Amino acid sequence: MGKTTVALELLSGDEHHPGYLNWDYAPDKKLLLKGGLPANQSLIVLDEIHKYKSWRNFVKGLYDKNKSQISFLITGSARLDYYRKGGDSLQGRYHYHRLHPFSLFEISPNPSSTDLKDLLEFGGFPEPFLAQSKRHWRRWQNERLTRVIHEDLNSLEQVKEISQLDLLAVLLQDKVASLLSINSLREDLSASHEAVDRWVTILENLYYCFRIKPYGPKFIKAIKKDRKLYLWDWSLCDDLGSRFENLVASNLLKFCHYHTDTNGHDMELNFLRDDRKREINFIVTKNKRPLFAVECKEGDKNLSKNLAYFAKRTEIPVFYQVHLGTADYEVKDQRTRVLPFSRLATDILKI
Repeated sequence: MGKTTVALELLSGDEHHPGYLNWDYAPDKKLLLKGGLPANQSLIVLDEIHKYKSWRNFVKGLYDKNKSQISFLITGSARLDYYRKGGDSLQGRYHYHRLHPFSLFEISPNPSSTDLKDLLEFGGFPEPFLAQSKRHWRRWQNERLTRVIHEDLNSLEQVKEISQLDLLAVLLQDKVASLLSINSLREDLSASHEAVDRWVTILENLYYCFRIKPYGPKFIKAIKKDRKLYLWDWSLCDDLGSRFENLVASNLLKFCHYHTDTNGHDMELNFLRDDRKREINFIVTKNKRPLFAVECKEGDKNLSKNLAYFAKRTEIPVFYQVHLGTADYEVKDQRTRVLPFSRLATDILKI
């Protein structure tokens, strides 16, 4: 459930709709290989077409021959994005959209504390979230790890150390919301720095994790190279504080990707940390200029001292400190608003 469900919603939600063609379904595959398309369809969904070795040139031909009458929606797994980046014969013929896990605003335009609790516990992937069952969540997690590392990886990369990647995926769950040290992982995995860095990049390409880069404003001795790590599925974090920060990171990344993919803006999610370890969790930039900053706290009592420090020394227009409580107030001389994350999600991050 996910990409296919979204695609089918554009076709009246019917998996038997003539405009929906799945490469894994033999009759659909035969029709496509013969050069045929369903008649009288203004939109055709091609699901899993990237499993065909020559899919890019194949889709290019379909589009060039029918572009005045038919729109095509191409859906697929992480492999589709990976293949898209290598020798793109479709350049200029498509718009690319990334599909994220559920955000808090998607669940409800007026989310309750229960909605946020469920999202924290079960993650944002549709199957475990909608099942609302820890047993289902555990089984789904086991299956997902196998699917991501053992199936998608084998079709994308020539990697012999599959067991090392299995171990790395587990180790990364304890590195969430912290600066990722490749050297530390290298020691744990007894591998070279180059190999571990490549393995982390592979897991990024498979949408298991993502890293964000530091933001370096003028007049601040900010770190410039180290990156922070987060998972696409924050429910894997045992520590509540890290899990909450990861959920916020994922919602912010979705906000950035949405405006990049739909409006063409250069949106980026960063963090700010100086040489004395003063840090703001997230900085959202648009066309290289800061839009706002977000600091995460579980409780709603204490205001981070770092907000006042960076408010005086940067041009960041507004700072938000989000939490799991109920307090909502402003500190105007610091350009700061303290508010529940649910309010930030509905007031600022709605898409």
